Amino acid sequence: QETFLTPSWIYQFYRRISTAPLLMLDANLSPESLQAACKIAYESGVPVLFEPVSVVKSSRIAPIAEHITCTSPNEIELIAMANALSTPGKYNFVKLEQCNNKAESVDYLFEMLSPAMFFLLEKGIKLLLVTLGSNGVFICCREHVNFMKDQKSCKVTPFSTRLLEKLEGCSLSSMPVNLSREGSSRTRVFHLPATSASVASLTGAGDCLVGGFLSSLCGGLDIMQSVAVGIAVAKASVESEANIPANFSAASIADEARRTLLSARHIWCQ
Repeated sequence: QETFLTPSWIYQFYRRISTAPLLMLDANLSPESLQAACKIAYESGVPVLFEPVSVVKSSRIAPIAEHITCTSPNEIELIAMANALSTPGKYNFVKLEQCNNKAESVDYLFEMLSPAMFFLLEKGIKLLLVTLGSNGVFICCREHVNFMKDQKSCKVTPFSTRLLEKLEGCSLSSMPVNLSREGSSRTRVFHLPATSASVASLTGAGDCLVGGFLSSLCGGLDIMQSVAVGIAVAKASVESEANIPANFSAASIADEARRTLLSARHIWCQ
């Protein structure tokens, strides 16, 4: 990708990028190409998701952080990104070797990762999806975040329609939250758990999570529902020998997403 996806090649797709509902970039692109794509998106008001790919390449966020709307690191990539934007070594992560239960593990992860998450929000990133493996995902965001250029640009498909029908009424209604409320700068953190899986292969799970999240957003689901769908799609990947399963069942994905939403926790607001 670094050799062939040059800035001049990217500019050939200026119109497509500028009219897209959102743009996903990954750190396999060269720094120059990342900046070129971000420039087009920024000029057109297109939200950008940055996929860090690896600990080493995650530092490529540094020159473009102000143009990134959302990013989806794991624990180690999150720390690397925060250090790339601050003093090297300022943030660190020590894995918990032993814990009594999932709740204890999640609380420890929040304690370890929250300084880096909050720092990245200060740097202008509006939405963080921190993947925690079998512990699920942290969603960290400003309360008024909106990760679509225009809701009218949503392309509802038969698959997303079935997801919407299945997930209707399944929300964090008991939590005083409105992620789209303008004029609020409060930071919120949610934990969405991963349901247990029969592991066949871990390869492709992260890509499936991001793909499920983005396709759900473009299909009209909200941020919470979309992350839950992403987790469900990642589980389907983990349980398949193929990196990406050949087929997905809307009913089973929706059922998994519903279970995740019903078990979600609102763990921080300030």
